[in-house]
Amino acid sequence: MVEIQDIFLQHGESYRKKHKLPVHILKAMAAIEKCRTSALGGHKIICEDCGSIQISYNSCRNRHCPKCQALARERWVDKQKNNLLNVGYFHVVFTIPDTLNTMVFQNQRELYNLLFKASAETLSELAGDKKYLGAKIGHTSVLHTWGQNLMHHPHVHCIVPGGALNSLGKWVNSRKKFFVPVKVLSRKFRGKYLYYLKQLYYQNKLQFHGSQQHFSKHEDFEHFLSDLYEKEWIVYCKPPFKNASSVVEYLGRYTHRVAISNNRIVNIKDGNVTFKWRDYKDDSKGKLMTVSAEEFIRRFLIHILPPGFMKIKHYGLLSNRNKSIKLALCKQLTNTPILSRERASAIDLIRKITGRDLSKCPFCGSSKHRFICLGKSPPLYNKTVYV
Repeated sequence: MVEIQDIFLQHGESYRKKHKLPVHILKAMAAIEKCRTSALGGHKIICEDCGSIQISYNSCRNRHCPKCQALARERWVDKQKNNLLNVGYFHVVFTIPDTLNTMVFQNQRELYNLLFKASAETLSELAGDKKYLGAKIGHTSVLHTWGQNLMHHPHVHCIVPGGALNSLGKWVNSRKKFFVPVKVLSRKFRGKYLYYLKQLYYQNKLQFHGSQQHFSKHEDFEHFLSDLYEKEWIVYCKPPFKNASSVVEYLGRYTHRVAISNNRIVNIKDGNVTFKWRDYKDDSKGKLMTVSAEEFIRRFLIHILPPGFMKIKHYGLLSNRNKSIKLALCKQLTNTPILSRERASAIDLIRKITGRDLSKCPFCGSSKHRFICLGKSPPLYNKTVYV
């Protein structure tokens, strides 16, 4: 199978020579190129019964590497099981107009955070309105920055419980088709995002380069804002999940995604990359897209987040300061079973992902192993879990 690692190994060096890249992007590229190769070291696993030898190389652990997300995702999902309530859940997506994309890309940390802030405040304020729920909700938000064609398309996925805790300490269930009409969500979100965007602008916290330089003039920026106020912003809500276990699996699909998975890449040929994508403007038909390797790398690198930026955030009843008391009360009010706090081991999670039991020799089934470290990088989890 062709991988992003192969594309970087074949064309990454020439791309770096042509383009001046920030340090965090260079580090991400280097990590993906070295992932599970001898460059990061590894270890030998020797079975003491049959004498078979397996060599396992270390993972790079970079959050943008498609090969390193499966175990991280399962660990995160396993941890979140304790935060689920015995109620229906909704999936709400907040999207900004594409005319904002270049400005957002040039100010990623500020305007990605603004996307989180505006969407979270929209949900919490409307839920608190007595016209809808009149209560305090909790939700989890996940940032995605890509579309199916790998172009820049920032949006936030919000997983929202179908109910909330009111001021009297009672649980209030939402309506079956979500507690707030989508148009109300859309307009509230638009107003909040543009209000805070204007604040950042006049606080001189935004940068403008290239085609965006004219926004340094106040009149151009104000005209741009007026056009954005005239647009209908896209917010949509998917039907509720059937049960809590469905929510967990669904969350896992979104939380640790990278811009494109290796199984969508078809081939690298004659300096071009062909990959599968879904055209949502054409009845979600599956199609193939071919671009130059340089263009593919450019599109992939767009989605490498600023260093230290958190792409998963919890709000309201699910925030860290509310978990111990208010979330516990919500579990009681919704008859949610209290799960064991014991977390699955790395070996158990890998068995779930791959079907392989790494505690046993694949040749004779023995559990007697001897490990010989090959140096370089420290173990990722523990000595028995490398794949």
